Amino acid sequence: MAVTESAPAVQPAARTQTRTPDGPVTGPPDEAGTGTHTPTIRDTLDRGPTDRTASVDRAAPAQAVPDGAAPAQAFPDRAAPAQGGPDRATPAKDASDQGGGGGYEGILRRQSLRESAARTYARSLPIVPVRARGLTIEGADGRRYLDCLSGAGTLALGHNHPVVLEAVKKVLDSGAPLHVLDLATPVKDAFTSELFATLPGELAANARIQFCGPAGTDAVEAALKLVRTATGRSGLLAFTGAYHGMTSGALDASGGATDIRVTRLPYPHSYRCPYGVGGARGAQLAASWTESLLDDPKSGVTTPAGMIVEAVQGEGGVIPAPDDWMRRMRRITADRSIPLVVDEVQTGVGRTGAFWAVEHSGVVPDVMVLSKAIGGSLPLAVIVYRSELDAWEPGAHAGTFRGNQLAMAAGTATLAYVRENKLAERAGILGARILGQLRGLAAAHPCVGDVRGRGLMIGVELVDPDAAGPDDPVPPAAPALALAVQQECLARGLIVELGGRHSAVVRLLPPLTLTDEQATAVLDRFADALAAAERAHTPQLPAARRPTAPRTAPGPSH
Repeated sequence: MAVTESAPAVQPAARTQTRTPDGPVTGPPDEAGTGTHTPTIRDTLDRGPTDRTASVDRAAPAQAVPDGAAPAQAFPDRAAPAQGGPDRATPAKDASDQGGGGGYEGILRRQSLRESAARTYARSLPIVPVRARGLTIEGADGRRYLDCLSGAGTLALGHNHPVVLEAVKKVLDSGAPLHVLDLATPVKDAFTSELFATLPGELAANARIQFCGPAGTDAVEAALKLVRTATGRSGLLAFTGAYHGMTSGALDASGGATDIRVTRLPYPHSYRCPYGVGGARGAQLAASWTESLLDDPKSGVTTPAGMIVEAVQGEGGVIPAPDDWMRRMRRITADRSIPLVVDEVQTGVGRTGAFWAVEHSGVVPDVMVLSKAIGGSLPLAVIVYRSELDAWEPGAHAGTFRGNQLAMAAGTATLAYVRENKLAERAGILGARILGQLRGLAAAHPCVGDVRGRGLMIGVELVDPDAAGPDDPVPPAAPALALAVQQECLARGLIVELGGRHSAVVRLLPPLTLTDEQATAVLDRFADALAAAERAHTPQLPAARRPTAPRTAPGPSH
C-alpha cells in the first residue's frame, strides 16, 4: 500500500493469545517499559521527555569503548548503578550473566581484548544485553533500552516474541533433527509454503527457491552466480550507495567497492541529487542515463548478466527509490533481457509498509534476495527466482548450514504473524506518522537536513548548516554530530544506528509490533538527545559578538 503522510490515528495491533510453557501470553505486549504514565507527543518536540520513564541516567552519555582501554573508563557514571525506577532493573549477578565474574564492565573489557578489530556495533553500543522482550533490552548493568536497531532490521516482531519462542520450542520438543543439509523436512515445507503465500503472485506462480548459507551476503552471491550462469554473461549493473553484504561479490556490487568490476549507475537521491535537481526530475535523469549507457555502442558497457537494486537503500542512508523509477528499471531490464535482482534483505517482511518493498511500485523482479526477518531472529537466507533461470548444476551453490530448522520454524511463525495481523499495513501508517513528527522536529533544528524513509525504516540526516558554501545545494554532512546524537540517545535508553555516505544519518528500525505509546517514547528520547547534542556542538561566539537582550530589571543572581 502507498504510504501517505496524512495518516489516520493508529490503533494498536490486534491482540492475540498464544500458549507458552508459562501459560497464555497476550500480545503484542507493552514492551517499552514505559511505566504507567503515557507520554504525549508535543507539537514541536523540541523539549526533552517530561515523563519520568523517558529520562534514563542522563548525567553523562555512554561513550564508545576505545580499543585496548578498560571499558570501566568509558562508564565513569555507572560504577554503582542506581536501583529502582522504571528504566532500571536489578543488575545481573549470576555467573552466566557476568561471563565468569567482573560484572558487565569486565565482559566489555574482555571483549575489547579478545575480539577482532572488525567488530562494529559493539564500539558504538557498549552494553551487555542479558534479557530482552519486544522493543526492550535489559543490560547486565540493570538499565533498560528501547531497541530501534532490531538486529539491523532482523527482528520484525522484536525480541523473543511468544509466537517465535513457541515455534522454536515445538521443534526442540519434537525430537526433529536440527541439522539436515538440504534434505526435505516438514519444517522446511511449511516455511516454503508460507513464504510463497506472501510473494508477489506472478513470481510465486512460477518460482524456485534456493536455500543459501545463513547470511544475506551469501544469498546475494547466489543471486549473482545464478544470473551469470543463466545468461552466460558476466557483467553486472549496480547503484551508487548500494549495500549488498561483505563477501567478495557482494562488496563488488556495493557502493564502497574500491576494485571496480561492476558498472555503477546513479541511484535517485532527492536530497543529495547527483544532478543537483532532485525530485522526479532527478529520478528521470538517472533512468535516462541508465538507458543511454546500455544502448550506446561506445559506452564500454556490454549487455550484463543482471541488475541488482534495493527498493530502499538502508546502509546508503535510508533512501527510498521512487516508484516510477523502479517501474522504469523493470522496463529497461525486461526490454533487454537483463534479469532484475531486487535485494529485500532489510526491506522485506513488512518493514516498509508493504510485505515486500517492490510491491509499492508493482514491480515483479526476476530474482528476490531474502534474509534477516525471514528467519524470525535466527540465521536464514534464500533467493527466490523465476523457474526459467534455474540453470544450476547440483552443488553449484551449496552450504553446510542451509537447512537451519529452528530458523525455518521461527520464520514460518513470523511470516504468518505479520501477514495475519496486517503488520505491514500498520508499519506504513505508523511510519508515516513518525515521519511527520520528525519533520516537525526538523523545522526547529537547522542541523536536521532531511527526514526520509518508508514504513518503519526511517532516517534523519544531520548536517552542518554553517559550513554550506554559496554554491552548495545542501549543507555538508555532520558525522560528528550524528555520533553525538547516537551517544546521547544511548544515555537516554534509546538504541539507534548510523548510516549514510558519511555516517551522518541516524537510522530508526523499530519492530513492527511498535505501539503508539512506544513510538511516543522513542520520539521523546530522540528529540531530547538531538537537542542535547546540538547544544554541545553549537560554536560559542566570542563575548564581544554575543547577542544581548535588553534588560528592564535586574535579573536574579546565581
